[in-house]
Amino acid sequence: MFDNVWLIPLFPLIGFLINGLFGKKIKNEAIIGGIGTLAIFLSFLVSCGILMQMIGLPPEQRVFEKVVFPWIHSGNFKADMAFLLDPLSCVMIMVVTGVGSLIHLYSIGYMHGEEGFYRFFAYLNLFCMSMLLLVLGSNMLVMFIGWEGVGLCSYLLIGYYFHKKSAGDAAKKAFVMNRVGDFGFLIGLFTLFWWFGSNHNIWTINFVEIKAASHLLPYGGVVTIATLCFFVGATGKSAQIPLFTWLPDAMEGPTPVSALIHAATMVTAGVYMIGRMSFVFIKSPETMLVIAVVGAATAIFAATIGTAQNDIKRVLAYSTVSQLGFMFLAMGVGAFSAGIFHLMTHAFFKACLFLGSGSVIHAMHHALHHGHLHDDPQDMRNMGGLRKALPITFLTFFVSTIAIAGIPGFSGFFSKDEILWQAFANPYHGSVNIVLWGTGAIAACFTAFYMFRLVFMTFFGECRINPKVKGYLHESPLVITIPLMVLGFLAVVGGYIGMPKLMGMLPNYFEHWLDPVFELANEYGSKYAHSGAHHSHALEWGLMGMSVVIAVIGITIALTMYVQNTKLPSAFVSAFPALHRAVYNKWYIDELYDFVFVNPCKAFGRFLWKGFDVLIVDGVVNGVANVVMGFSGIFRYMQSGLIYNYAWSMAFGVVVILGYYVFK
Repeated sequence: MFDNVWLIPLFPLIGFLINGLFGKKIKNEAIIGGIGTLAIFLSFLVSCGILMQMIGLPPEQRVFEKVVFPWIHSGNFKADMAFLLDPLSCVMIMVVTGVGSLIHLYSIGYMHGEEGFYRFFAYLNLFCMSMLLLVLGSNMLVMFIGWEGVGLCSYLLIGYYFHKKSAGDAAKKAFVMNRVGDFGFLIGLFTLFWWFGSNHNIWTINFVEIKAASHLLPYGGVVTIATLCFFVGATGKSAQIPLFTWLPDAMEGPTPVSALIHAATMVTAGVYMIGRMSFVFIKSPETMLVIAVVGAATAIFAATIGTAQNDIKRVLAYSTVSQLGFMFLAMGVGAFSAGIFHLMTHAFFKACLFLGSGSVIHAMHHALHHGHLHDDPQDMRNMGGLRKALPITFLTFFVSTIAIAGIPGFSGFFSKDEILWQAFANPYHGSVNIVLWGTGAIAACFTAFYMFRLVFMTFFGECRINPKVKGYLHESPLVITIPLMVLGFLAVVGGYIGMPKLMGMLPNYFEHWLDPVFELANEYGSKYAHSGAHHSHALEWGLMGMSVVIAVIGITIALTMYVQNTKLPSAFVSAFPALHRAVYNKWYIDELYDFVFVNPCKAFGRFLWKGFDVLIVDGVVNGVANVVMGFSGIFRYMQSGLIYNYAWSMAFGVVVILGYYVFK
């Protein structure tokens, strides 16, 4: 079965080619959607077979490299088109293909009637293929091909409604900001490649070979430079400070695109890359601290913005940025397994939340269309009381919200609590740990608040949609609700495979599964870890209880403000107008970037255009043309078509020639 790993990215590639080349002629939506969904589902089946086979092997045999074909061989350097299977890549292919299959199925119903239906499914398949290439690549070059592929597909899918200027601008913004991060990735790759080659004659970019030679890497120094560059790439793909502003704007794409980007692909690429190269990152204490600080800062910064947004998809977008911050916090404190665990559970409940928001938008749009109304179907201020009209959507959305809030018994609790505990108790960052934990805990409180604010504004209270169209509100079809039910179920039970050891009910299967991947990183990390006192189980239980209390506080505040006393939000805005305006406008980060980067670049471009291109380049070319035209304007009078003019010209010429020789 391991030899068939190449089939996993091949199936969605075939789906992309069929729908991309022939979809316009096929026209039938069921066939087009079926081809796209079947392609990624077949990849899921192959992934399941590989996972089952790998589970049956002892840990030391759970690494397999498959060379699909030889690619670049030059001297001592070799880079093949090859795939790497190990416990980490198995987790990722299961998430990408499993969640991706559900999103494809959902899209058949959600995108019904779209003019570019075939184009959408072609892009969707290409997106999944690129992500699978990224997570399966056995070397940095194959990873980078997938890395760039998801960047291209994000541009195509975010700008799917290309006739809208806002969609086109959002697509360009995502593309450009990711290119900034990709530059950092390449510099890190070249630095690592150069150091190994020049110092030890090891010219490789293969992950297994780099891991085997990682004991040669020094702590800090060139490793810090390389890993910081890699981290710049991760901040671009995974939307961390400062390269996070593209992700909320990505909501201009269709809702299934938002779910795919935020849950199963692209934004998890940066987290995965750090996990894949953990044995390198752990050798730079400086970089690890930077990752932890940036992750914690992003988690709380994005969470504050989410509290004031009214667009249902934008609240979820800032939620994704915040949750990615938690994952980076885990990576920065050396809790690599916890970070990947949260990546997986987040894929379940965030995909459910985004697809649930799409179901709400679908119902709102349908009702407003019947009433010929132009209210915004994504604005939560136009919703309310929808739980009666959309019972399945409400139930799945509600359990996913409980999961992301970190309530015990749901998947998000196990993964997020593990991250907070590791942030507090990790031996790497000394006294900074309390700040990291405190920041994460406050961000968790904000998460519980803004997510339940979303639930209460959307599903509770009085329905605020125009009364004449209330009767048209109805639950989405099964093709939409079945993926919601599956994901909602996973949002509840998905965390039990990674229960912390403290609970003692079940072993932490997830951590044990990833131990062979992160064993070397943990060994290196222990060499520079600060010595500290042993943390008791009582402290761990106390922190766990505190995180639950913090989540309950956030939920209680949301309940008070948006259910029990609905006048409180407007009173708060009146009391703190400047603060609300700043949070609502996303702390003016976009405006700051426009002022510092975008507008100066535009001004410089206009200068080059008008000052150099128009004045000098065009000036020289046009100047030559004007001189020629000037002379031709004079001499054209000699070509009048009148014989006597030609005779006079000839006579004049003869006189000039004779005069020259006479007076010479």
